[in-house]
Amino acid sequence: MEKTQKKLVVPGELVTTERKKLGNHVFVDQGNVYSDVLGFTYPDSDIASVVPLAGNYLPQRGDIVVGVILDQNHAGYHVDIGSVAVSFVRRDISRQDVKVGTVLSARVMDVDEMNEADLDDVRLMFGGSVMQVSPVKIPRIIGKQGSMLHVLKDGTESIIVAGRNGRIWMKNGNTALAKKAIRKIEEIAHLSNVTQTIETYLQKENKKTVKE
Repeated sequence: MEKTQKKLVVPGELVTTERKKLGNHVFVDQGNVYSDVLGFTYPDSDIASVVPLAGNYLPQRGDIVVGVILDQNHAGYHVDIGSVAVSFVRRDISRQDVKVGTVLSARVMDVDEMNEADLDDVRLMFGGSVMQVSPVKIPRIIGKQGSMLHVLKDGTESIIVAGRNGRIWMKNGNTALAKKAIRKIEEIAHLSNVTQTIETYLQKENKKTVKE
């Protein structure tokens, strides 16, 4: 169940004067907690934190990401995952020679102090298309236990892979509708009952298609 009370804060705005455990995107000054981004805070929470409305992706161990192969050397491939640094994957990901520009999904195995990520559990993805969203909106697009992603897949009959880095690969089915639904999720991500709203939206759009 979502927290019902939330407050929009701007960078430098006071989050709380209470002593709380510190979460993400906050800093302490003279005992008070302030936000360092534009986003939402939950005053009733035991943790002082802010959920940003926008932001860049920083890889975290265990993240599933969607990347694009940039180049190769004798050891492996450099992969663009939309981070501040290029990532790397070993050459043995495939028995065949993998071309530059190939899209893949992978798990972040490790991240160094320069935010360079080593990837494993690689899956090559051919065809389809990739769209970019804000990484901070990905949890909403995936949903709790993948609930929103299931709604998108079922409502569009598309294969969809959502990376924590904000890249979404999709193929087959009605990918045009999938993209429209995802953009809608971005717009209303801060509201309640988003999953139900999107499910209703997809049902209506599919009925229109049938009538046409």
